[in-house]
Amino acid sequence: MHTQAEIVIVGAGMVGSTLALALHRQGVEALVIDGGATAAQPFDAAAAFEPRVSALSAASQRLFERLGVWAGMAARRTSPYSDMHVWDGSGTGRIHFSAASVQAEVLGHIVENRVVQDALLDALNAAGVALVGQARLEQLRHSGDDWLLTLSNGQQVRTPLVIAADGANSAVRRLAGCATREWDYLHHAIVTSVRTEQPHRATAWQRFTDEGPLAFLPLLREGQQQWCSIVWSTTPAQAEQLMALDTPAFCQALGGAFEQRLGAVLEADPRLCVPLRQRHAKRYVQPGLALIGDAAHTIHPLAGQGVNLGLLDAAVLAEELLHARRRGEALADERVLSRYERRRMPHNLALMAAMEGFERLFQAEPVALRWLRNTGLKWADRLPDAKALFVRQALGQVGDLPELARP
Repeated sequence: MHTQAEIVIVGAGMVGSTLALALHRQGVEALVIDGGATAAQPFDAAAAFEPRVSALSAASQRLFERLGVWAGMAARRTSPYSDMHVWDGSGTGRIHFSAASVQAEVLGHIVENRVVQDALLDALNAAGVALVGQARLEQLRHSGDDWLLTLSNGQQVRTPLVIAADGANSAVRRLAGCATREWDYLHHAIVTSVRTEQPHRATAWQRFTDEGPLAFLPLLREGQQQWCSIVWSTTPAQAEQLMALDTPAFCQALGGAFEQRLGAVLEADPRLCVPLRQRHAKRYVQPGLALIGDAAHTIHPLAGQGVNLGLLDAAVLAEELLHARRRGEALADERVLSRYERRRMPHNLALMAAMEGFERLFQAEPVALRWLRNTGLKWADRLPDAKALFVRQALGQVGDLPELARP
């Protein structure tokens, strides 16, 4: 069976679904293909948290509000946070960020990836966006001026423009031969949800240990403030040891690594262990093809910014395609797609470089560098204007923002 589409988005995850909705909102229809289900799952407010969460910025919230998706997330489960405490576990340096410093109510929201995904799928289905589920991409080749996609269900799709939103191990990127720069951080991240003795007070906490950063991100379940999502970045050897512990022993080790900042860790959900690798495509575009989100770049989870970068990719690409449509330009033209690349690549590279620098600085062994990072944290904590600028950046109040995400 052959299908023709003006645009095909491979990947109905958070980034691909956002792009499809942003285009549909302006009358541009795309066919969305995904290897998984394309219908939302029933939500149980008393159910355990999904281990994978995202720290959605205010810019991402504005984007979702304008696409009519935020209400679906809020009706399920979102966890706002207004403060962030960061400290060096090997010294005395620390810094505190507050939404109140820029007259904002929150710094962001911690939201389970499943909650974001299901709210987006509800919106896609309600809008009548064309979805093909349970169909993996198996072949991708040029056919005249178009791409011909062959799916695992036997269906073939012809289109002049393919958007890769199929994640870090993108089949589109691989089949199209898009080159990347990548390296292994030699760290693994353990992720799970835990219940603590003391409430988190709508605060995100991050301690830099000798092995890697440990984050406690606030979660809300039926009004309770004792739950946090944790991301514990550590060496592969220590990660293996921690994953082998039974739950009480893991909770004890986690509480010790966190300096009991929220009292004892009382219980923990099942753990996941994820190898950390940074990857960046040398080009985001070629004629008739664009990479967005994790298909274009993956970043250390240090600042929780990965999904926000991908959502801005989607909003900027939608904006550039809509502008091109109004000018009568072919959407698959590389000159059109390159406008998206020029807007997003410098921003993504700058944040990736900053995260790489932080990661290296806090893993540094020399005494001079340890002194530098402790002194730097103390010094920065005494500069309210500098901290406010950082907060505005994190909130998405400055920079080259797409219209959907602007304040």
